[in-house]
Amino acid sequence: MIRVEGLHKSFDGVPVLRGASLDVAAGEATALIGPSGQGKSVFLKHLVGLVHPDRGRVLVDGQDVARLRGRKLQRLRNRFGYLFQGGALFESMTVFENLAFPLREKTGLRRHEIGRRVAGELDRVGLAGSEGKYPSQISGGMRKRAALARAMLLSPEIMLFDEPTTGLDPIMTRAIHGLIETCHDRLGFTAIIVSHEVPSIFQVADRVAMLHDGVIRVLGTPEAALAESDPFVHDFVRGHMPPALARD
Repeated sequence: MIRVEGLHKSFDGVPVLRGASLDVAAGEATALIGPSGQGKSVFLKHLVGLVHPDRGRVLVDGQDVARLRGRKLQRLRNRFGYLFQGGALFESMTVFENLAFPLREKTGLRRHEIGRRVAGELDRVGLAGSEGKYPSQISGGMRKRAALARAMLLSPEIMLFDEPTTGLDPIMTRAIHGLIETCHDRLGFTAIIVSHEVPSIFQVADRVAMLHDGVIRVLGTPEAALAESDPFVHDFVRGHMPPALARD
């Protein structure tokens, strides 16, 4: 479904990606981990054409994303769902209006059908009864769940999760991971999940890719990542600060 080949990207002469390559099969969930500031969010932005590579290619279903323009690019983007770090809810809209918005913009559904779908999705993430509240009136965990519900409403083929549990306590982090896993099982989308919640994110992932120094340093199953002999990777996946980072 997704093939990234030798991706290079620099900003103001500072290299961020230095030849990163990754294949993600259809229906697979891949956790993209690594230290902060290594370009994981930049990597995701290449997949939807928000950033173009200096060198290398990003292929989605065989289409070179950087070469797409206009309607072709929009058709590709319509296949994606994107869950941002902060949820990206509209503060001036209620929870219901936030979820209804993409259905109103992208479908011809009638009002009662939009209401039915929104209510169903909110119920799935445990937010039934929160329809009339504004984002400022709900907790951080509820905001993340509302944003996840909104992303699921259009049944995306590909989901990109950019640190979906940032700022949450361990209990809510596990709850969000469980919801992502449930959504993945239900809809069967292809997923890349950027996360610092290591190793708890491994419960959701089929494979783990570690981005460091601009390249994918490790790629394999969660079990293989936990058994990795590379001292840097070994320490990182267990939540220990690798010596190389301690010196930075």
